[in-house]
Amino acid sequence: MKFKSIFIIFDVIILFFLLLLTVMPIFTLGPSVTPDFLTSIWPLFLVFLAALIFLNVFYVLKYPLFRLLEMEDWPALIRYLERKVIQDGHYSASLVRLLANTYLVMSDSAGLTSFEAKVAIAKPALLESNALIFGAARILKGDYTGAEVFFKNRLHGKAKRDRDWLQWYYGFSLLLERRFEEAAGQFRALAAFSTDAMVTGLASWFLFDVLAKNTDQGETALKSAGEGRVRLCKDIKTRKDWEKEGAKLETEVHAVILKKYIDKAADWIYGSTEKRAFI
Repeated sequence: MKFKSIFIIFDVIILFFLLLLTVMPIFTLGPSVTPDFLTSIWPLFLVFLAALIFLNVFYVLKYPLFRLLEMEDWPALIRYLERKVIQDGHYSASLVRLLANTYLVMSDSAGLTSFEAKVAIAKPALLESNALIFGAARILKGDYTGAEVFFKNRLHGKAKRDRDWLQWYYGFSLLLERRFEEAAGQFRALAAFSTDAMVTGLASWFLFDVLAKNTDQGETALKSAGEGRVRLCKDIKTRKDWEKEGAKLETEVHAVILKKYIDKAADWIYGSTEKRAFI
């Protein structure tokens, strides 16, 4: 659905309520009481009117951005956002995240690296809150050592909301560097204690399918994988539930790395007739 259609729908809804507030009292209370009733609810009427004005002003101001998003013109969107964020200095949380995601969609590693350096100077907090995007870019361009260092430095940072994912990506970076023993340590901890269902499931699957056969403590890895799967299945009972969680994660651009692993993990967790696949 186009952004214009969305705003029109909201306009119609607000106008409907305004009309309802104005007309309904005539039929329910009578013409004589209606003026007194309308006088008593004028603050509510103003709230709806203010919402209507705000929505339309917001749409007009953001129209160039909405148009580029609808057209999926990513190069033009990057140029627009670079002008707004970098040149004009509008380092807002939403614009920084959108520009970083657009660089990632375009596989523009150089642009994202340059942007990361600017964000680190202008708004360091926004670098931390978007660490998954900037870190995932390192993995996608094959800089596994850089990714490992980047995520390790943020394991005990302020981004509590993403902490399990930061640790998962740290473990994944170690795995890609073939530092299997260290990766197993990270994934065992996540399989046992993560509060994120997808993190628990993916960590457990990697322990089972990759690390058990590439570490000296294979039995320990298998045990942790099994315990993680049991813990996960208490909350995410069916494959359908797992897929719903995966669908939520797909709204995050960094999750492009995870798609095939989410499907393979589901086969192991909930059963499949397919032959077990290895990384």
